[in-house]
Amino acid sequence: MSHNFQSFREFYPYYLKEHRNPVCRRLHFIGSLLVLLIICWSMLSQNPWWLLLMPLVGYGFAWVGHFFFEKNRPATFQHPWYSLLGDWVMFRDMLTGRIKF
Repeated sequence: MSHNFQSFREFYPYYLKEHRNPVCRRLHFIGSLLVLLIICWSMLSQNPWWLLLMPLVGYGFAWVGHFFFEKNRPATFQHPWYSLLGDWVMFRDMLTGRIKF
């Protein structure tokens, strides 16, 4: 079922409903944290080739969460930009305790 969202503010509640399973949320968190670590390592090592791992790591953890725990299709397939932003907003919300791990 396709949804037409007019803004990220409208999309984010839908995004959170697609991430109810705590294991799925944890896997998203781990993937996002690893992406940040890859960015740091790439800068420290002065080797931009490490950045090629970012999509594999970030989406890999998230998609395992969706396919095996949440049992739904990632929002990325229909709303790639809102979904990417949603990942980072949810990451921040987990860091600040607004969303439980």
